[in-house]
Amino acid sequence: MKKTALIMAGGRGERFWPKSRSALPKQFLSLTGDGRTMIQLTVERIAPLVELQDIYVATNESYRSLVMEQLPGLPEENILCEPVGRNTAACIGLGALHMEKKYGDAVMLVLPSDHLIQQTAIFCDTLSDACRVAEEGENLVTLGITPNAPETGYGYIRFDATRRCGRAFGVERFVEKPDLETARAYLSSGEYLWNSGMFIWRVQSILHKLRCHMPESWAHLEKIGAAIGTAEEAAVLCTEFAALPSISIDYGVMEKAADIWVLAGSFGWDDVGSWLAVERFNEKDAQGNVIRGDVIAVDTRNCILQGGRLVAAVGVEDLIVVDAGDALLICRKDNAADIKKVLETLKSRNRTEYI
Repeated sequence: MKKTALIMAGGRGERFWPKSRSALPKQFLSLTGDGRTMIQLTVERIAPLVELQDIYVATNESYRSLVMEQLPGLPEENILCEPVGRNTAACIGLGALHMEKKYGDAVMLVLPSDHLIQQTAIFCDTLSDACRVAEEGENLVTLGITPNAPETGYGYIRFDATRRCGRAFGVERFVEKPDLETARAYLSSGEYLWNSGMFIWRVQSILHKLRCHMPESWAHLEKIGAAIGTAEEAAVLCTEFAALPSISIDYGVMEKAADIWVLAGSFGWDDVGSWLAVERFNEKDAQGNVIRGDVIAVDTRNCILQGGRLVAAVGVEDLIVVDAGDALLICRKDNAADIKKVLETLKSRNRTEYI
């Protein structure tokens, strides 16, 4: 069966401020030191499975030119611009409608644009196995990540090892981000995987599940689908998409539907949630620093240092220092989650030129 992909690229990546801005969010940045941006890496790693002309990118109008610039050869009609943000169920519904219009039915991979994966061959093998499960009936498949720590920043998937479909396990339930004690219990049980937010299903399967489990949303999606390819497409999309409720696909469909399966993945996955992630996929110097750009580090240890102008660090440790030219971030690594408070303060002071 034809394989297609929907890459979700509408996020703003606020935790990577000041490099990530509303005009250039993290999925369009290079964070690995090889010059390739995150969305380019996302497309590149699925090339063995999906041809470029069968890849769709869901984003917003302000990022259309960035997508075209960074993904030359992608058909312009495959850039789906959401009028407003309405979470993943609406995004996936829009992508599936366009794929149905073009292909009738196909296997649909749904992938975030801001993940990094180190072992791409294993990742593609896992996706291929997931595609085979998705082709059977109306199976909905997700990829879970084998946990190696009691992580409190991810949702979890509890699976039933006695229910099998190929390499996939039956899903018992999805659970929200746990506290540390609960995360430790999940890890020791061996019955839970991290929820990666990656999905595989047939186009007709997900459209049927949206119709059954999200009838309010489906009423609007159906109108959008009917208008695709007509002179009224843009106007209908603007009106009907804005009327959609903001609901994640996990809550709207995956927690309600039957025939949900998960494949356990161990392919070096990272969701790149904050500046701390760059330590996991960039080389460190002898003092444990991750350095990019014009930086001089003297008696400096375990820091993340990114220079635009010359940055000199002397006698410091455990800091994040990022120079973006017009803004400078200095943050202790254990306060990385509080970078969002800078954005909140900038918004409250109407300093939008820095957002």
